[in-house]
Amino acid sequence: MSDTPPLALSLSETRNFLDAAFPQMAAGGRTYHLVGVGPLRATMRMDHHDRHLRPGGTVSGPSMMALADYALYAAILSNIGPVALAVTTSLNFNFLRRPGPNGLFAEARLLKLGRRLAVGEVAITAPDSNELVCHATGTYSIPPER
Repeated sequence: MSDTPPLALSLSETRNFLDAAFPQMAAGGRTYHLVGVGPLRATMRMDHHDRHLRPGGTVSGPSMMALADYALYAAILSNIGPVALAVTTSLNFNFLRRPGPNGLFAEARLLKLGRRLAVGEVAITAPDSNELVCHATGTYSIPPER
C-alpha cells in the first residue's frame, strides 16, 4: 500500500493542458516535450534547435531556464490537476557544465506539494552524459480553490 496519492492528470492529459494553456511554447516548432509524469515528478526533453544556442555553440541559459520551469510546472499540474494560475514565485539556477549543441533532459522532482505552495528541483543533463549541466530549484504559488 502506497502513501502517494494517484496522479490528478495522466501524461496525455498534462500534455494536452500544457498545449492549450501555453501554445506559445510550440511557436516556431515544438522543441520542448513532456515525456513522463509520476508521483511528484515529471521528465521533459528539449530538442536541439539553433534558437536554443548562444554564441560559442552552447545551449543558452534562458533555454535551460525555460526547460526547468516548464518541467516543474508539469510535475505540479500532473499532481494537482489543471490549475492554470499556479505561478512561479522564485527560481534559482546553478549552471554547472557547458552543454554542447544538442538537446537536454530535465528531471523535475517536487520536494513539497502543499495547498498553497510547491517547491521542487530540476536536474538537467545532456543525452550523452549523466553529469549535471544545470541544477535548478523553484517555488510556485498555487491559487486557493474557489
